[in-house]
Amino acid sequence: MKFVIQRVKKASVCVDQKVVGEISKGYLVLVGISDGDDQVIADQMIHKMLNLRIFDDENGKTNLSLEDVKGELLIVSQFTLYADCRKGNRPSFCKAGKPDLANGLYEHMIRKCSETVPHVAHGVFGAYMEVSLVNHGPFTIVLDSDEICK
Repeated sequence: MKFVIQRVKKASVCVDQKVVGEISKGYLVLVGISDGDDQVIADQMIHKMLNLRIFDDENGKTNLSLEDVKGELLIVSQFTLYADCRKGNRPSFCKAGKPDLANGLYEHMIRKCSETVPHVAHGVFGAYMEVSLVNHGPFTIVLDSDEICK
């Protein structure tokens, strides 16, 4: 599982030119799921993400978590995070999770995050989406379950 976490001032996702999810201050999280992922891995990744201290405190140091700043989440599925570009110029996506598994884990993540984060918005699994954001910093973190869940 891979998360690309962007600290944002605001973010939104549209499907068919309609806003389906939007947040103010918080994280835009692009989520890639592989066939080897499960709820245990998802829960470990969520725990790590929610406890990251990447917001500035009163001294300008990154000491505050999403909860500390009453931040929001926008979660967007993105199978292209598992692109394999080693051969040729056309990426292979064979490492991305099968749709049924990936959608189930995506829905699990939304439910799990909603248990602790008051506002969790999300995209539409499998849809063509347009994502807009104002990255604050810019500040972007990549979490990979191969490194986090050992």
